[in-house]
Amino acid sequence: MTVQKSIYLLAGVMILGSLALAHWVSIYWLFLTAFVGLNLFQSAFTNWCPAMSIFRWLGLPDEKSTCARR
Repeated sequence: MTVQKSIYLLAGVMILGSLALAHWVSIYWLFLTAFVGLNLFQSAFTNWCPAMSIFRWLGLPDEKSTCARR
């Protein structure tokens, strides 16, 4: 698993988990959903999020470029 795919997995789990907690525990869990969404939004422009540093520190590899080099 690569850093990028791990970020997608983490974001999906966090969003679904916070939605479930908002439904069954407290509506304030939606702030976590908003935080994850804002983090994904800013990472689209900066190509960085805090989870990237953590996953790299854990030793996950980055994705290799799929473009053919000449």
